[in-house]
Amino acid sequence: AIIQLNSINETLASLASEMNKIAATLPEYDSVMSMFGVGSVLGSQLIAEIGDVSRFPNKKALVGFAGLDASPFQSGNFNPQSRSISKRGSAALRKTLFQVMSVVLQRAPTNNVIFQFMDKKRSEGKHYNVAISHAAKKLVRVIYQLEKSGQLYHRAA
Repeated sequence: AIIQLNSINETLASLASEMNKIAATLPEYDSVMSMFGVGSVLGSQLIAEIGDVSRFPNKKALVGFAGLDASPFQSGNFNPQSRSISKRGSAALRKTLFQVMSVVLQRAPTNNVIFQFMDKKRSEGKHYNVAISHAAKKLVRVIYQLEKSGQLYHRAA
């Protein structure tokens, strides 16, 4: 069992390095990797899940693709008492965004715009998941802007 576990760990490490090599050839690699909380694995996952940003006409389309937009307020006779995120988009992208948010929350960089936004939402009394999803939405909008402009995060923020 130990030999199999070591073999699986080696395979995962080689796959992660291969993902990073492929992602490094893409033009958006530097702007995504310049963001706080994004390492080689999460950066490669973000790039792979988002794909080409130019296929989205605006930030709202990318937020919708991630499934972080609000569900409809009213539809026909249906009038919900509470609304949550739509979850209609890419579940893998949503998971990767939430992983980035957890890294940002764990490290708590006080000079980071995303952390400040999340901290503001938590100080307003928002539930943990609500604050994380709002910050993930902000992160998606920042990623969209960075990839459209080709800038690095510390310059754009």
